[in-house]
Amino acid sequence: MRCPFCDFDDTKVIDSRLVAEGGQVRRRRECLSCSERFTTYESAELLMPKVIKTDGSREPFDEEKLRSGIRKALEKRPVSVERIEAEISDLKRRLQATGEREVHSRDVGEQVMEALKALDHVAYVRFASVYRSFQDLDEFRAEIDRLSAEPGGVDLKGSVDLKKL
Repeated sequence: MRCPFCDFDDTKVIDSRLVAEGGQVRRRRECLSCSERFTTYESAELLMPKVIKTDGSREPFDEEKLRSGIRKALEKRPVSVERIEAEISDLKRRLQATGEREVHSRDVGEQVMEALKALDHVAYVRFASVYRSFQDLDEFRAEIDRLSAEPGGVDLKGSVDLKKL
């Protein structure tokens, strides 16, 4: 490993620990030339499947696009960054676990919706409204009614009464 301080090409590992639930190795290193210490992280590089878009085109999986969509849905919602990142990691792990080289964008979208449903119902409805292209209030109402009918339903206290809109 090259030293980021003096560019010397030899370092020694002082300490190694598992982090990120065992998905990464954190290594504390020391440069053999300048004696500066720094930390590196090592993780397995697993290939993500390509995404088949609705028009049939294919594009590489884009983690930032996934993160952006989830963050937009969760904007101003009481969900920690740690929980968001854990869900993103879990979504990626599930996509890799399929073993498929390609996955349909609708399958990714459905998995995101399930993750958001577990995290925050408002974020779920926000994402669903864009993902499913809701055209009017009746579609919002129908989705909220579906959520309310599920076991453990939605607590709608303090929410907007769509019937009054």
